[in-house]
Amino acid sequence: MTIEKVDALVVGAGQAGVAMSEHLSANGLSHVVLEKGRIAERWRSERWDSLVANGPAWHDRFPGLTFKGDPGAFVPKEQVADYFVDYVEKIKAPVKSGVEVTSATRLQGKPGFLVETTDGTYEAGNVIAATGAFQTPVFPDLIPAAVDVHQIHSASYKNPEQLPQGAALVVGAGSSGTQIAEELLMSGRKVFLSVGPHDRPPRSYRGRDFVWWLGVLNKWDAEATPEADHVTIAVSGANGGHTIDFRKLAERGMLLLGRTEGYEGGKLKIAPDLTRNLCAGDANYLAVLDEADAFAERNGLDLPEEPEARILGKDTDCISNPMLELDLQDAGITSVIWATGFKRDYGWLKVDTFDASGAPLQKRGISNEPGVYFLGLPWQTRRGSSFIWGVWYDAKYLADHMTKQKNYLAYSNAR
Repeated sequence: MTIEKVDALVVGAGQAGVAMSEHLSANGLSHVVLEKGRIAERWRSERWDSLVANGPAWHDRFPGLTFKGDPGAFVPKEQVADYFVDYVEKIKAPVKSGVEVTSATRLQGKPGFLVETTDGTYEAGNVIAATGAFQTPVFPDLIPAAVDVHQIHSASYKNPEQLPQGAALVVGAGSSGTQIAEELLMSGRKVFLSVGPHDRPPRSYRGRDFVWWLGVLNKWDAEATPEADHVTIAVSGANGGHTIDFRKLAERGMLLLGRTEGYEGGKLKIAPDLTRNLCAGDANYLAVLDEADAFAERNGLDLPEEPEARILGKDTDCISNPMLELDLQDAGITSVIWATGFKRDYGWLKVDTFDASGAPLQKRGISNEPGVYFLGLPWQTRRGSSFIWGVWYDAKYLADHMTKQKNYLAYSNAR
């Protein structure tokens, strides 16, 4: 059996894996990037048809390559995937598609790992799990499968025509859930949206996109707060980009609910937290405006004032008199889309660096198991870690760490 030896083996050829490859090459570390699907597969097959990037093209990219066309545009998902294909070609990344890693175990008596794949075996000095945090869809076990309603996860949603006729319930009001709910509303459907805790920054303010404001306000580089609840961000680049205001969606006919908590006898149990969640989102939105105004004044920026941005939508009846119970049949609901996120899946990585819940034991992507690294995790080093541009900087940090460790080991071997 032929075993290929490399300094590093990267699992996953999405944005994290491609970024990792660039920095490994720059540091002179031999490596291979293995992808069980196509490059940037999740952008192509696990997103809905109309998805665009949530940030403008000038911002949501790697430093070494720009998107074609308008730098202020929100790039469609297929073009995002094509961008990473082009980037692989540009940096000549050693990507092997259609190869699944089945196990990675530590070598006995020497540094490194034995990695088994569907296309052969590798010995790798380092293993980088560049699969991110969006691996296995979370599908809550609330509505029994026997109930006559079409249930799918947001990762399987493609377009309104995919769903049976009738009203739709979307559970989860982050970027994905809100964009899907709005698309269904625009298609003429009756839509219910279950809203949990969230932040909702302005899409743009005083002529600048919110990604610019979060940059100059140093919020992208904010580090994770231990044991703090990091809530989802509701923001959209759809239809040219616009600020998400749940009250205004309700004015257009969307029926808002609190968090979905349970199911019994054909009825969903709804938490009495809708008003609290909306108010907290409003407070986050207004706080960003306050900080932006203060920054503009302090730095003498000639940016047009925008007082109308502080005008929030009105409370409709579904907000003033929130439903605490929803009868699916009476409401005409034939579809439920669970925009409830994803869970981790590192079953192939057979090393002791996970806690009881399966979360990686790591600091800035460096695991408790020497030679094992993680990349693309939310808040891995900072707020921007799981975004396209943020993961590029985290990958450099990891490549530099691997290089230092290799040099230490080389010194030991030389003696």
